[in-house]
Amino acid sequence: QVQLVESGGGLVQAGGSLRLSCEASGRTFSIYGMGWFRQAPGKEREFVAAINWNGRSTYYADSVKGRFTISRNNARNTVSLQMNSLKPEDTAVYYCASARLAYESSVPTRSNGYNYWGQGTQVTVSS
Repeated sequence: QVQLVESGGGLVQAGGSLRLSCEASGRTFSIYGMGWFRQAPGKEREFVAAINWNGRSTYYADSVKGRFTISRNNARNTVSLQMNSLKPEDTAVYYCASARLAYESSVPTRSNGYNYWGQGTQVTVSS
């Protein structure tokens, strides 16, 4: 059974930083791309960042480009999201997800490209 467990969320002031982590188990982590999505109250889930299976390609939403960095450690089955210069509009529940297909050189930026999801971690940025 595939499990994704996020951690690292919390409350931070605008301009601050947080680092989210997601630990995966239940399938061969190193051959699948990973993504981060977020959902704010009353809004649809949106793409934040993704990284392909070998870490050589990364993708970011325009709203977080230059502030967030996604990375992965295949030896530890983890994917991380370093979030700097946080803004109140970054407030949301953040989810990590594992891609449907293995060995993709590019990684989906739509949620239907992922078939396993974590339970989410709350990030709140105060103004």
